[in-house]
Amino acid sequence: MRGADLELVHVTKTYGTSTAVDAIDLRIPNGAYCCLLGPSGCGKTSTLRMIAGHEAVTSGDIAIGALNVTNLPPAKRGTAMMFQSYALFPHLTCLDNVAFSLKMKGVGKSVRRAKAHEFLSLVAMDAYAQRYPAQLSGGQQQRVALARALITEPQVLLLDEPLSALDPFLRIKMRAELRRLQRQLGIVFVHVTHSQDEAMALADLVVVMNAGRIEQAGSPREVFNEPKTEFVARFIGGHNIIKRDGDAIAVRADRMVLTPGTNAGADALTGTVRSIEYLGMHVHLGLESAFAPDLFAVIPDDRFKLQPLQTGEVVGIAWADAEAHRIAPSA
Repeated sequence: MRGADLELVHVTKTYGTSTAVDAIDLRIPNGAYCCLLGPSGCGKTSTLRMIAGHEAVTSGDIAIGALNVTNLPPAKRGTAMMFQSYALFPHLTCLDNVAFSLKMKGVGKSVRRAKAHEFLSLVAMDAYAQRYPAQLSGGQQQRVALARALITEPQVLLLDEPLSALDPFLRIKMRAELRRLQRQLGIVFVHVTHSQDEAMALADLVVVMNAGRIEQAGSPREVFNEPKTEFVARFIGGHNIIKRDGDAIAVRADRMVLTPGTNAGADALTGTVRSIEYLGMHVHLGLESAFAPDLFAVIPDDRFKLQPLQTGEVVGIAWADAEAHRIAPSA
């Protein structure tokens, strides 16, 4: 397949007086796996649908490679979309589902079926070619839907929460399959999700959206370790937001140092343990402090076992200076 860069320039989408996407700029290089991440209503699905051509752009431009596709119909853009529901035709076999778009283009039966077998093999589903969707598991239906999207040989593949209908174990397995397939094909994947874990595991580029705007775009490691705004730090999770002397800082929960009693040093906060949750490899402690009423700390289980704490216990709360990351108000 032949890929291309995808670029959005000041793209806006309004519905009446409501702005769903607010003048966003984004460049996704060819061969990158991009996750649009954010809560419901943040604009990520509207953005995906505008790239696909299923929603009209109110203003701004969308380019794939050197081609401005803003006003082109979906079939002319070089994109393919995999929907959350998979949307397979129940009365067609897997083979005919995958071959359907080629049939609509007038491709001969033998050619389109050979091509469909090729793409079913790509997703390890050729053995199920004569089965109907109702005879498949959720993960198998997803693979067929992927093959159907890929048979058009798009430059950009768009995925609308493709893993949300799967159970947790299968979701992790299919996550790895999506990443393997994207690397094999070498084209842009744009994947909408509200799952932080999913975005961290899959993406080269994580784009965190909030209220129609992009709060931060970067690699998973950059976004997690250096959140730019309070929204990003809270949404990505794993961070405490602490406000002192007019500044707000983010500190990873697994970097918090707890000391029983109040003799933890002049720079330490004093707090109270409000909850303790044992989660196997680590222990999650909810804390309350005058500077932050909803602090938490993540401590390895073996370390907690050596120095256990109890709810209601007063502790010193500290962290190394290098672990504190200054953040700005949300966009």
